[in-house]
Amino acid sequence: MKTPEDAYSAAPFVPAHADLAALREAAARCRGCPLHRDATRTVFGAGAAHARVMLVGEQPGDQEDRRGVPFVGPAGKLLDRALAEAGIDPGEAYVTNAVKHFKFSRSGPGKRRIHKAPSLREMTACGPWLATELALVEPELIVVLGATAGKALLGSSFRVTQVRGTLLEHEIHGRPERLVPTVHPSAVLRADDREAAYQGLVSDLGVAAGALGR
Repeated sequence: MKTPEDAYSAAPFVPAHADLAALREAAARCRGCPLHRDATRTVFGAGAAHARVMLVGEQPGDQEDRRGVPFVGPAGKLLDRALAEAGIDPGEAYVTNAVKHFKFSRSGPGKRRIHKAPSLREMTACGPWLATELALVEPELIVVLGATAGKALLGSSFRVTQVRGTLLEHEIHGRPERLVPTVHPSAVLRADDREAAYQGLVSDLGVAAGALGR
């Protein structure tokens, strides 16, 4: 018997033959899964329209949800620093997330919004937006930031710890892609040894820079 969750999909909201600006405008009206109900706004991808590298994270965080721009919080600032140190200009990249709405619970004094990982159904529902971004940007390389992004792109068996810092080739949405997985920058911020975790991220991004011929 089908449940309402089986029908989750952003596909009916994705316009045909749209550019990134039109796609972003359409995404603001997406009701493809229930996450839009509590989020402040859709947080679509941003950056160079024909970037050589696309960075794909999990979902917007609290600050991204409030501002409507991906990777503008502490994790985003750390990512920009790591990219620059690895030899990739953050201004030449396109950044986005597998899921375009902030999923959270409320806890503690003031009912602070606490990040919750999106479900596989929610990632699948949001997949048409990411597929269209990939088709329009046509990046030479995808940097996969964390396990959730990896599962959205490569399937539920993906384990970031097993393949981080390696150059992979995989068909995604009917298009051959090159990918370099690494940890999400928020994991660096949570690490006990933050400096070691940061250097690991920079090292992985160095592999991406090498794949781009930097």
